[in-house]
Amino acid sequence: MADGRKEKQDEQQRRALRDLERAAEHSETIGTSQFTRSALRARDHFMGEGETSEDAVEVWGKRIGRLLGLAFVVGLVVHLVWTYW
Repeated sequence: MADGRKEKQDEQQRRALRDLERAAEHSETIGTSQFTRSALRARDHFMGEGETSEDAVEVWGKRIGRLLGLAFVVGLVVHLVWTYW
């Protein structure tokens, strides 16, 4: 009976820790703004941070593709503003 209680407590503890981590991710941290966190998240996305792949070619391919996509979007916006302003 003690094993069942221990497993239940362990599950509750894991759930509580997961909830605390989720709350920390979505809360306003003192000293940082939403803009700063968004900018850091965008930088990490474009630089391929947090990629699970161990293949360096794949990681660099994603980085290059994402940066070229960003350059294309910026160029498209400049072109549209220049044309229709």
